[in-house]
Amino acid sequence: MFSVQSYPLAVTMCIITMLCWGSWANTQKLASKEWRFQLFYWDYCIGVLFLTLLFAVTLGSMGATGRSFFEDVGQASVKSIAFAMAGGVVFNIANILLVAAIDIAGMAVAFPVGIGLALVIGVVTTYIDKPKGDPVLLFVGVAFVAAAIVVDALAYRKLPSAGKKTTTKGIVLSILCGVLMGQFFPLVTHSMPTKMAEISLSTNAGLLTPYTALVFFALGLFLSSFVFNTLVMLWPFSGERVPLRDYFTKGSPRLHLVGIVGGAIWGVGMSFSIIAGDKAGYAISYGLGQGATMVAAFWGVFIWHEFREAPKDTNRLLALMFGLFIVGLSMIVYANSGG
Repeated sequence: MFSVQSYPLAVTMCIITMLCWGSWANTQKLASKEWRFQLFYWDYCIGVLFLTLLFAVTLGSMGATGRSFFEDVGQASVKSIAFAMAGGVVFNIANILLVAAIDIAGMAVAFPVGIGLALVIGVVTTYIDKPKGDPVLLFVGVAFVAAAIVVDALAYRKLPSAGKKTTTKGIVLSILCGVLMGQFFPLVTHSMPTKMAEISLSTNAGLLTPYTALVFFALGLFLSSFVFNTLVMLWPFSGERVPLRDYFTKGSPRLHLVGIVGGAIWGVGMSFSIIAGDKAGYAISYGLGQGATMVAAFWGVFIWHEFREAPKDTNRLLALMFGLFIVGLSMIVYANSGG
C-alpha cells in the first residue's frame, strides 16, 4: 500500500483535505436549486463509497508495504470493522445535520459553527487516543480556531432580523452537527494501529490499513443512510416531505453526477487525512483538514454572497475570523513540524 514518508507531503495532503472538505458543499448548493438536499445526499453517499473503493484497489493494493486491500479484509477483526463502520454512522448523522443547516442557513453559517466546533472536539479526542505532536502548539492553535468561531457567531448576529428564525434553526443544527462530527474521526483511527510500519506485527492482528478502514467507514455511511436519510425525507427539518420516487423521476443525469462528484470530493479529503495522519499525527491531520471551515466561509462570503444584506461593519468581524483561523491552523501545522 502507498504510505506517506515525509512530513511536508503529509501537510500538503492535509491542505488538500482542507480544500476538499471546504468545497464539496458547493455541489449541494448547485443541486439545491433543482431538488431537495435529501435527494442529493443519496448520490453524495454513493460518491464517497465509490472513491474509497477506488483508492483501496489502487493505492491501497500497490507496493510492498503493508497488506493489500483484499488481504487486509480477510484478516480484519469484527471489532476493527465495527469501529470503522461506527465512525461512518456517527459521521452520517452529523453530516445530515450539516447538509440541513447549509440548506436552511447557508455555508457561511453552517461550516464555521458546525465544523469549527467539530475541529475543537475532534482534535482533543483524537489526540487523547493517538497522541503525537507538541500539545501546547496544538491546543493553542485549537484555541485560536475556537476564538474564530465566536467571532463568526458575532458576525451572524448582524444579519437582518428577517432571517433570524431561519438562522437560529441553522445554528442549532450546526451545533448538534459539531458535537457529533467531533466524535467520528477517533472511531475510524481506533480501527488502525498507531503506526502503519507496525501493521504486520502480531500485536496488531485484526487491525485495518487506512484504505480498508476508509471502505468500511464509507459502508457505514451508505448503509445507515437508509435509516437516517429516509427519516429526514419523511420528517424534514423544513418544508414538505420528500417522496423517494422523486430520486428516480426528478433527478437528471447531471443532478445525480453533481451529487456523486460532491461525495467523491469529500472522500478524497477524508482519505488524504487518514493516509497523512500516520506521519503527521491524526490529531494534526484532522485539525488541519477541518480548516475547511475557513475555505467554506470564503465560498459563502465571496462567492455565494451570503452576507450581502449584513451591515458593512460586519466585514471587520469576518476579516478577524479569517485571521484567527489562519493563525490557529498555522500553529496546528507546526505542532509536529519536527516529524
